Amino acid sequence: MAKITPFKGLRPVKELAPEVATLPYDVVSVAEAREFRKYPHNFYHVTRSEIDLAENVDVHSSLVYERAKENLDCMIAERILVQDPEPCYYIYELVMDGRSQTGLVCGSSIEDYNNNIVKKHEFTRPEKELDRINHITTTRAQTGIVFLAYNDCKSVQDIIEGWKTDHKPAYDFTASDGIRHIFWVVNDYAKVAAITRHFAHEVPCTYIADGHHRAASAAKVCQEMIKSGYSINGDESFNSFVTCIFPASQLQIMDYNRVAKDLNGMAHDVFIQALEKDFFVSPMGTQPYKPTQLHEFGMYLNGAWYKLVAKHGTYTEDPIGILDVTILQQNVLDKLLNIKDPRTDKRIDFVGGIRGMEGLQKRVDSKDMAVAFSLYPVTIKQLFDIADSGNVMPPKSTWFEPKLRDGLVVYMI
Repeated sequence: MAKITPFKGLRPVKELAPEVATLPYDVVSVAEAREFRKYPHNFYHVTRSEIDLAENVDVHSSLVYERAKENLDCMIAERILVQDPEPCYYIYELVMDGRSQTGLVCGSSIEDYNNNIVKKHEFTRPEKELDRINHITTTRAQTGIVFLAYNDCKSVQDIIEGWKTDHKPAYDFTASDGIRHIFWVVNDYAKVAAITRHFAHEVPCTYIADGHHRAASAAKVCQEMIKSGYSINGDESFNSFVTCIFPASQLQIMDYNRVAKDLNGMAHDVFIQALEKDFFVSPMGTQPYKPTQLHEFGMYLNGAWYKLVAKHGTYTEDPIGILDVTILQQNVLDKLLNIKDPRTDKRIDFVGGIRGMEGLQKRVDSKDMAVAFSLYPVTIKQLFDIADSGNVMPPKSTWFEPKLRDGLVVYMI
């Protein structure tokens, strides 16, 4: 069963919360983050602290992590961020395009992570882990929330909805991208205990939706701190990592699309003929084609859109083989374009569904890429099935929106 814990969150004072909150560090480029350098309260000064250093400084330099600590300490000293006096849970509601999802911010057990009670569906990359490990150990803080999901638990959701009805939120603001963020502090001992108890008895596991590298990094920091003698009773804060856990019924996965730099030496007509071995190919003109069901793909090539439908018998029915990202990787990217490892091959890039079909078309029209593919989104059930089976998805399979904001609550270790 899932072990969660309340914690003393470090949070912005109410009037500054909209100024502090930022998108997660890993969904913005350095150039995009630098645009916020002029805003002194912005949390990129902590999560992307390279914005405060010369542009020629390596983003993985110790100077970057040391500046992050200096900036975090400064925000605490100036009381931009203030720590709650007692351990709390936090309720975090996000509203996007009229759709709402509400999660519980809490500490999730590193032991659960190690024992696969917190289930994963992606491999992690050592260099990305090391970056967050250095950030956590230098700042002594987990600054990015890991996005978890779980099968709906009515008793937990009843408490959350009741608290939302009976209490005013600590924060309620709409960010520049139109996403509304509503945040409550659950500081009643009886409610905190009840939530903890319901998870311990009624929630067998949770699933990482987004944040595999943040979770893996926190687990390795915990392991190192235990090895270094910091652990006394196992209840120290570093034995947990900060998460926001959402019921599956409220979540929506967006498509995560692909663009490729070249056609592996093939002319456009030759490439289309090669596709016809595994797909039914239908010209769609200049109107962008967004797939409407599994095993359909859109393709943008040479100024025109095409609909691709995978032929039966060209893919397997196992939890991994049936995924559209797998079908595209095996039957197009690998087989025809010779892109063997999408995690490392520089000839491929990934475009989140939030950028729309126009984002794909722009990459090709600009001559930056030769061809674009739109995919039907992975379902929550597919994600859970794969995690339950112990398998991992191909890289960049899921894109969740809306994104949690960094800076609304920080977990100190």
